[in-house]
Amino acid sequence: MIKADVLVNNKDWKKYIRNPNTYLKNRLKKAEKKISIFKKNKLNFTLLLSGNNEVKKLNKKFRKKNKTTDILSFPFHEKKILHKLINNNNTNIYLGDIIINLNKIIKESQKQNFSIVFDKIWIHGLTHLLGHRHKSNQDFSIMHKFESKIIKSIQ
Repeated sequence: MIKADVLVNNKDWKKYIRNPNTYLKNRLKKAEKKISIFKKNKLNFTLLLSGNNEVKKLNKKFRKKNKTTDILSFPFHEKKILHKLINNNNTNIYLGDIIINLNKIIKESQKQNFSIVFDKIWIHGLTHLLGHRHKSNQDFSIMHKFESKIIKSIQ
């Protein structure tokens, strides 16, 4: 089972997703049915829906980059430790935090539907919480395949 605690730090999000908690809960229920890692474990993460200013502050504080971005992911566990926890069927595993910038999603959704862009972004963040990286082409390929599998499962 996978759950998200959704926090809304920017009221403008409600213009695009009326009830973010319900929206994400429904998406995660669909993913649970088809993604084995979500079926076998009790996973939890926090999703903060924010805007440019908050994301820029967090990016500067934690990544030393004084600029805004679309998403920040802060895994709670290192990859090896997380995989040990998952393989040992621990009851509750906290994955970490994801912060998404509304302004970047709005900009990107001029080319695509807002929900599609939002889903791609939070799923990208979730894959980072699950230990995926995209530093090399091989890592990117593995991560992209997993993201695509999750996206397909929620449609």
